[in-house]
Amino acid sequence: MSAEQPVQQAKHAIILAAGVGRRLGLDTAGGEPRPKVLLDLAGRSLLYRHLSLLEQCGIESVTIVVGYGAEQIRSALTTSGTGLTVTTLENPDFREGSVVSLWAARNVLRCLQPILLMDADVLYDRRLLARLLQSTHGDCLLLDRNIEAGDEPVKLCVRSGRIVDFRKVPTEPYDWHGESVGFFRFTPMSGCELADRAGSYVASGRRSEEYEEPIRDMIRASDPNRFGFEDISSLPWTEIDFPDDVIKARALLPQLAA
Repeated sequence: MSAEQPVQQAKHAIILAAGVGRRLGLDTAGGEPRPKVLLDLAGRSLLYRHLSLLEQCGIESVTIVVGYGAEQIRSALTTSGTGLTVTTLENPDFREGSVVSLWAARNVLRCLQPILLMDADVLYDRRLLARLLQSTHGDCLLLDRNIEAGDEPVKLCVRSGRIVDFRKVPTEPYDWHGESVGFFRFTPMSGCELADRAGSYVASGRRSEEYEEPIRDMIRASDPNRFGFEDISSLPWTEIDFPDDVIKARALLPQLAA
């Protein structure tokens, strides 16, 4: 991106928080497991932490795609205590693939403004979010070189300094790879394209796919200079999918920037 074409700052974020989180087995609240985004970490939920950090980093409004435990999340939002404008969109088919949640946010993706897209089940350092927002790449992904072995992590694969694949099990040859954090910044054009691609998945019956697949399609079909990445390997963060991840997240809290 040249100095004549500065990256426009994103002011809006989408958080995908519709999933059930079966693998986590959270404590029950009101007779049913809580949504992962309401997981308590040292007296503060993941939801509160998301909203607080987004506000600190200059985001003005947030759309949360809800599904499982939607009313629990809406209730928590009434006491979130932030100055953000927060709205929810409901995905009634939340037991299907997360591409359906992405499709539920199609009108927000088409807002013709730069936008953040974020997984809800991540504990992270404020500096990580700032790195994404301050990147010189209009379309940007975050990458951690400290990746665990196996098929569980979503891999961001790089060849000759460019992203060439983005999947749990890559198919393209690459020089090296890292783990995707699950946070993205998209330009207005890419937001519109992503909404269209998510719609194609839903319309063609591929509703069981994860939301990363249409992003992968965009990356593979685009000019190699279009999508960039920021290496955040030195910053603390963790995705929370399994009970052991909760232990890891709680141990990570002292490392987070105040």
